[in-house]
Amino acid sequence: MAFTLSEIMAMRRQQRGGGVTVDDYSANPTQAFTFYNINQGRFQPPHVHMVDPLPHDAPKLPGYTRFVCVSDTHSRTDSIHMPFGDVFIHAGDFTELGLPSEVKKFNDWLGTLPYEIKIVIAGNHELTFDQEFMADLVKQDFYYFPSATKLKRESYENVRSLLTNCIYLQDSQVTVRGLRIYGTPWQPWYYGWGFNLPRGQALLDKWNQIPDDTDILITHCPPLGFLDWVPGKMQRVGCVELLNTVQRRVQPKLHVFGHIHEGYGMMTDGITTFVNASACTVNFQPMNAPIVFDLPTSRST
Repeated sequence: MAFTLSEIMAMRRQQRGGGVTVDDYSANPTQAFTFYNINQGRFQPPHVHMVDPLPHDAPKLPGYTRFVCVSDTHSRTDSIHMPFGDVFIHAGDFTELGLPSEVKKFNDWLGTLPYEIKIVIAGNHELTFDQEFMADLVKQDFYYFPSATKLKRESYENVRSLLTNCIYLQDSQVTVRGLRIYGTPWQPWYYGWGFNLPRGQALLDKWNQIPDDTDILITHCPPLGFLDWVPGKMQRVGCVELLNTVQRRVQPKLHVFGHIHEGYGMMTDGITTFVNASACTVNFQPMNAPIVFDLPTSRST
């Protein structure tokens, strides 16, 4: 069943008034995708479609701000060519394990970049940024992450302070050129890494913190149905509650994420542009170029 964009918008307005609740299909994103695609046409063209990234050498129009988006660099930044832009966004997994030495190296790289503003969030690989995770990790009899568990607490408890060359967001917001940008690192459980939460209410509680007036949303994980397909497992792995938060309540202009390396690219639902900016491929080779996106600067700035 196909729906027009106006019909989709009408359904979202009706749903927006009731708020976002835990979805009936929360625990099975692949099933959720199939159900909503058949019954509501939520992922069907023409309103939902892939978008060609802006060429790096495309001229920027007056009154616009150019965002340069990357994610999942995993300490492999040396070969990445960074294009011209105004604001740099990194959507997490800038290290392998969040070791202080890796964070320092990443911060040094940030210091070489010419962007006016640099914004960074953590991902599941930034283990030391998740203090509760680290506290539980060192108590385990079996050390799944030996390099991290050998760290002394005093070496990582202030690890965020090592990021001196950027604005670090963790469930927090910053306003840049009149655009409100919110960043959050959480994602559905993924093999027991950092910032993992169970699907459902635990994640929805995090998404509920996202302000309604957010212009640019940065998460590490994708929403359901947008650049979240894992071919090797034939599964959708995006978060249903994140999708409903984005489409029914927040409706940002731009949603930047990573996490699923196979999902690199851009899509739109007619309202929000979704960017999976994963620099690394599924084989952890940094072969995907940064994605640039222009937004009109707020007239109030």
